[in-house]
Amino acid sequence: MIGINGGTFDPIHYGHLRAALEVKQLLGLEQVRFIPCYQPVHRGEPTVSAEQRCAMIELAIEAQPEFVLDKIEIERGGPSYMVDTLAELKALFADGQTGLVLMMGTDAYAKFCSWYQWSKILQLANIVVMHRPGEDLHLQGEEAREFKAREVKQFSQLSGQIMELAITQLDISSTRIREGLRKGFEADYLTPFRVVQYIKKHALYQ
Repeated sequence: MIGINGGTFDPIHYGHLRAALEVKQLLGLEQVRFIPCYQPVHRGEPTVSAEQRCAMIELAIEAQPEFVLDKIEIERGGPSYMVDTLAELKALFADGQTGLVLMMGTDAYAKFCSWYQWSKILQLANIVVMHRPGEDLHLQGEEAREFKAREVKQFSQLSGQIMELAITQLDISSTRIREGLRKGFEADYLTPFRVVQYIKKHALYQ
């Protein structure tokens, strides 16, 4: 199984990295692919360029060989719809043995059924909903019905399964890092040191 970890990563931080590591270990994933979006459809435009965000991801994951930077959405351009990304990846890993696991937090899953062609996403991948230990998912409406109908405790080779997974969720956000940097605060210990160096070298988020 391959983990799919999408986002703006503007910038990538330890919250992204720790969550990905725990999901990889707990589910026995072969790898986790970090996929920076080109043009977000659920949030505002990234603050820095795609090239800079990719560079920071490469620096952040260089010590973890099972973490991979995937520029599939950057190279495709246009609005970054996850259904298109998963379809491309499904074709890339067309051996019939590789399953895709889409990683998302509770906030993202709570809006999942508003995503573009969300039902097709479930034909292409399984979903793991990450949350803090003891946290109630507080699901409502269609998301709650889909979760109840598709919930499993362990993924099989089939697609369309949903699992909840308690992990260490660090209270770090890219938004707060950017706001702090604009106010003159350091980003040390929120993101890897080499990312901090890159931000300083290129005067990002000033």
